[in-house]
Parts: sequence; structure tokens; C-alpha cells
Amino acid sequence: HVLGPGSPTGLNPEETTIADMLKPLGYATACVGKWHIGNHPSLFPQKQGFDEYFGLPYSNDMWPVHYDGTPRKKRNYPPLPLIEGDKAIETIDNLDEQAQLTTRYTERSVDFIRRSQERPFFLYLAHSMVHVPIAVSDKFKGKSGKGLFGDVVMELDWSVGQILQTLKEIGQDENTLVVFTSDNGPWLNFGNHAGSVGPLRGGKGNSFDGGQREIGLMRWPGGIPAGLVQKEPASSIDLLPTIAEMTGAALPERKIDGLSILPLMRGVKGATCPHEALLFYYGNGQLQAIRSGRGKLHFPHSFRSYVGVEPGKDGFPGKYARGKIGSELYDLRADPQQKKNVIRQEPKVAAKMHRALTAFLKQVGTPAQNFELIGPVGGPDYA
Repeated sequence: HVLGPGSPTGLNPEETTIADMLKPLGYATACVGKWHIGNHPSLFPQKQGFDEYFGLPYSNDMWPVHYDGTPRKKRNYPPLPLIEGDKAIETIDNLDEQAQLTTRYTERSVDFIRRSQERPFFLYLAHSMVHVPIAVSDKFKGKSGKGLFGDVVMELDWSVGQILQTLKEIGQDENTLVVFTSDNGPWLNFGNHAGSVGPLRGGKGNSFDGGQREIGLMRWPGGIPAGLVQKEPASSIDLLPTIAEMTGAALPERKIDGLSILPLMRGVKGATCPHEALLFYYGNGQLQAIRSGRGKLHFPHSFRSYVGVEPGKDGFPGKYARGKIGSELYDLRADPQQKKNVIRQEPKVAAKMHRALTAFLKQVGTPAQNFELIGPVGGPDYA
């Protein structure tokens, strides 16, 4: 679940991060922005392979300030610390100070790149925006014509531009992989302070594609063909093994879930998703869906829904609804909106996915209660 200010746990330092993996190859490593996988100094980035850290230890809404800027009464959050290394150097006390975060993160990232230009480097930049509460600096306020949310996105676009320009200035433009992605879909009950899922179903907080399918933009002029579009599924868990293959770094000793997607990135003819299946979990380990090829099989569960409720406005959230589904199969190529359940029409596809899931859960020692409710899907399994 989400790790907040009072969480006693985080990412175990004995696990291998991308930064850990690259250090033996002489890489300079830096983390800038939101960390959110451990609030104690013993769990901060410099204990996880990063040479330096500058940012917030968790989400920017975990602070003692309400959506309108007044003191928060219901949640007893401590002051929001800005961390450098493993120490708080100041607190972020109001929205005006949050408005400077994108610029400060960008300046620190550019500085790190310039200081590291004589050696290989790895930068993990996790912007706090556009997570609510959103705020923008004066240089972009009112400039987008799309309200505050548009202004914030415009400033993030500027940030990416600053980093790309820096890579060009130091002569590493062709030789650097830049990955731009996100962690989940938009928080739709925040209305005009949230993004859009376009035609996809759901949003943040559920396992439909609007909740967990994310943009994945990659730029590497020396390695990725310009204009390449991949429709094969992949996941952020694949970044570590992909970077390992690119750099020759050793993979972690512990077994990991990710697989290299370098052939997909290079546009190798006939390259496909390296995973037999991708699994979708929510909350405290509830398995809700499995994706294999063009099919996505959802298991019976209730979920956060935004249907039939009025979204919030100007920073204040609206209410959630609750939805409930049974065993449902969707053909994401023909039906990306996940409107038509084809489990009765495609029993063999559902059975194959069910079998792949059973094998995976047996491998990791997970009990079967999460999918027993699927019941017989009809028709023979694939041979």
C-alpha cells in the first residue's frame, strides 16, 4: 500500500535498484524528486545506490495543509520535508513553495548532468507534479490557456526540454536513453486538476487500462529508430533488465519479474512482448487481472469507480463510487475501451490465461484464493 510519513517499512536496501546495478560500472547516480518507498533515512536513496538525493520523501499531498491552503484538520501529517542527502534542509509549507518544485528539481537535475558529463550517469527524476495539489511557477502561470492543470503540464514539458538541451550541450544527446512515463492513470475525482484517460476505461485506483496503462516515451537517437511505435505490452519492471542488457551490467542475484524489452525498443522485426503474461495487483496484494497478448482477463472483485458521481473542481476531490465485476475477458486490440466482455465467446483464450496464471502463482508460492472464483470457463484448454 502507499507508504506515508508514519510507515515503518520501505524498499529493503538489500534489493538491487538500477542505481545499485550501474555503480560497479562507474556510473554517477542521482535521484531527484518524489521517493515514496521509505521515509526513514536508512531507506533513503543514498542507501539504495544513489550518490545524491534531492526531493520529497513521499507524495506532496501528505502534508498538514488542506486543498484551499488552510491548515488540515482531519489528517495529522507532519510538515512536508525537502530532503537533501538524508537530512531535511527545509519544509514545504504552502502552495507557493510547491509551485517552485518543478523548477528546483529541473535545476538540480541539469546540474547533476553537467557535473557528471565526463563519466556515464544515471538520473532518476520523479516530478511531484501533476500529483495533487498542483501548483505552477510564475513563469508558466496562465500561459497554457488550459487552466492550472495545463500550466503545470506546460512547465513539465519545459523541464524535459531543459534536460534534453543539456544533453545536447554536453555532447551526450545521441548516447543517452531518456524514458518518460508515469506510475498510474489520472485521479479523476479531482476533475479539472486531473488528466484524461481518453477512450480508456477507469482511472487511478483500479486495474482497468485507464488506471494502470501508461504512456511510455523513449528517446535514444543512437539506439531507437525515430518514429517507432510499439503496440506490444511492456512494463516499468522491464526497465532494469533492459538497462542491464544495454550496459552489460550484472542482473540482481535475486529473481526479478522484469524482462529485457531491448528488441522492442530497437524495432527488431518480429519482436514481441517477452512476458507470457503481465499481472495486475491492487491494494494489499489482491490479484485483479492478467494480460497476455491482446487479451486481458479480470477476476471477480469490487473496485474504485468514477461512474455516476460528480468530479471535484479546483483542487477539491469529488466522491468515489464502487463497481463490481465477475470474470470478464476483453480483447484490447478490438475493444480498448473494455466495454464488451467476450469470456463466453473466447473460452479457449480465457483458459490459456488461467493456466498461465496458475503456473505463475505456483512458482511464487501464492495461494489460489484470488482466482478460484473464476470457475470453469468452458471449452477445452489449449494443448
